[in-house]
Amino acid sequence: MNEFEKDVQCKRNDFNDSAVGFVVAFLGFSSIFVIATIIDLVGSL
Repeated sequence: MNEFEKDVQCKRNDFNDSAVGFVVAFLGFSSIFVIATIIDLVGSL
C-alpha cells in the first residue's frame, strides 16, 4: 500500500466535489445556450 494512501490530507467525499463541479458546468453551459437562443429570437424579429 502506498504511504500517501494511509495519511490523506483531505478526508472529504470526492462525490460531493464532483457533483458540484458537474452542476456548475451544466448551469454555465445552459445559461450560454439560453442567452444565445434569446439573442437569436430577438434578432429574427
